[in-house]
Amino acid sequence: MKAVEIRDLATEELEAKSRELRGELFNVKVKRSTGQLESTALLMQLRRDIARVETVLREKRGATK
Repeated sequence: MKAVEIRDLATEELEAKSRELRGELFNVKVKRSTGQLESTALLMQLRRDIARVETVLREKRGATK
């Protein structure tokens, strides 16, 4: 997910996206531990997407205070 797409989302949508990505990351970690994960690059991609979402969320929350 690109930063431009993330910045267009509202605060509520960002929170939902963060929960969704964290759930997906959990599932990928479980697959990795059971040996079912084919693409380990997905882990890094999800972690970076979560970081992007959290960064934009923090920026938006800081601007409203």
